[in-house]
Amino acid sequence: MFKGSIPALVTPFRDGKVDEKALVDLVEWHVEEGSSGIVAVGTTGESPTLSHDEHEGVIELIVKTARGKIPVIAGAGSNNTAESVRLIRFAEAVGADAALVVTPYYNKPSQRGLIAHYTELHSACDLPIIIYNIPGRSVIDMTPATMGELSKLPRIIGVKDATGDMVRASATRAACGPDFLQLSGNDDSALGFMATGGHGCISVTANVAPRLCADFQEACLVGDFKRALGIQDKLFPLHMALFVEPNPVPAKYALSLLGKCTDQVRTPLVEPTEETKAVVRAAMVHAGLLDG
Repeated sequence: MFKGSIPALVTPFRDGKVDEKALVDLVEWHVEEGSSGIVAVGTTGESPTLSHDEHEGVIELIVKTARGKIPVIAGAGSNNTAESVRLIRFAEAVGADAALVVTPYYNKPSQRGLIAHYTELHSACDLPIIIYNIPGRSVIDMTPATMGELSKLPRIIGVKDATGDMVRASATRAACGPDFLQLSGNDDSALGFMATGGHGCISVTANVAPRLCADFQEACLVGDFKRALGIQDKLFPLHMALFVEPNPVPAKYALSLLGKCTDQVRTPLVEPTEETKAVVRAAMVHAGLLDG
């Protein structure tokens, strides 16, 4: 069910509030453009600054809009296990297809602590759980050995790997087996990740270029890496431009250029500089998303 290009969807704002119309339109656009799924309220969806009510409302609206069209993976991570349990049970209740659970940030748990956290979540619901391993944000790196232990639980089905480590897919494959779902969390290195056992990408760039990202993943999944490399060449400047400032600031600006939503973010994020805007626009022209 979970493979290919899966955008980590932005949460659009207007006048400081969640723009529900734009959110529905974005989901429908992704269905039309060939995205294979959607992540609701991940970091790209500005989960740290959404209230609990907003978090739940965005997930419920995305599930309602996408139901029967493409699967929805609900963000349900927290550094408080009890809070994560509440979020994952809500996601299950409204019909999400899986939950994405980031390794607990700031607390810096041990590998044993990570096993305890995910085991408790696994016991709390019947949803498939995808581990989100992003040591650059959470500080903690879940080792392949720990992931191998967790993969023995029937509903721990995979990982979003944002380590940027180009041998990690092979190490995870060795520890967890070839059927354990591996989704890249890094657009820039997804080509190599797919070649070494990946099944898809939870993507920031797919917010802006969903058709190209879907075509890229389709080529990788059938082993046509020559075609995938050609698409990578078109997308690479955009992959880099979308992280010139903290995500999702550049992505929202790019979407505003496409008329999909405003570029509004919530503090502590702020609007992009003029220099960043120029870099993003140039990358979109390079990818064929805007006229030069």
